[in-house]
Amino acid sequence: MAISHVYGLLGYPLGHSFSKKYFTEKFETWGLSETHRYEQFEIPQIHDFLTLKSEHRALLKGLNVTIPYKQQIMPLLDEIDPAAAKIGAVNTIKIYPDGKTKGFNTDYWGFRQTVESWDAFPLFKSKKAVVLGQGGAAKAIIAALEDLGMDVWKVSRTPAEGQISYEDLAAAMDEVGLIVNATPLGMYPKIDSFPPIDYSLLNNQHYLYDIVYNPLRTAFLEKGIAQGVGGVYEGLDMLHGQADKAWEIWNA
Repeated sequence: MAISHVYGLLGYPLGHSFSKKYFTEKFETWGLSETHRYEQFEIPQIHDFLTLKSEHRALLKGLNVTIPYKQQIMPLLDEIDPAAAKIGAVNTIKIYPDGKTKGFNTDYWGFRQTVESWDAFPLFKSKKAVVLGQGGAAKAIIAALEDLGMDVWKVSRTPAEGQISYEDLAAAMDEVGLIVNATPLGMYPKIDSFPPIDYSLLNNQHYLYDIVYNPLRTAFLEKGIAQGVGGVYEGLDMLHGQADKAWEIWNA
């Protein structure tokens, strides 16, 4: 049998990604490995996407999108799902038989499902939620938290309108329940890096969620554990959740 379905991950760089391994194992489990393939498409600039799509037009069925292209990809697509348009970021692309493309955001579903099912959710849902970083993944996380009825503080090193600084956060940490690291700080190979919050202010009312999944236990989470936080959540479940939702979209 020949390969008839190609999927892949779009980003730069891609050394940290688990997606190829995840989908390759899924294809083997489902008996699809002879006809389905998942590749890493490391492109140095976003417009290389158009060349990639043209070169693989007969086989390419869908793509995941990661750093730094979740926002840059949007103008190059034929259609954007309304939910992804509202979030302002795309991490999944469906490619139709005629070559048309449609962007979706499955980070939203991956994050929402995990945080909502976390045993600690009832303990922090009435307090402020903090999202560190303001990239494409952060936008999906903020939307999910707001849809869950939480008041979200958006933290940035260089805060724009509607955002706060890390210094502002330190002054109001007693109002906070959940802190989400939506930055790449701590990701392999720079595993010793971490967001610049004041970790000495953390205690058992705080719960830390890191969307980084390589390594599973990041410096951010380790520093929180050392301060006696109420609980921590690693990023792998979110990855699996968004990947499974992407597969659902590709096959709808």
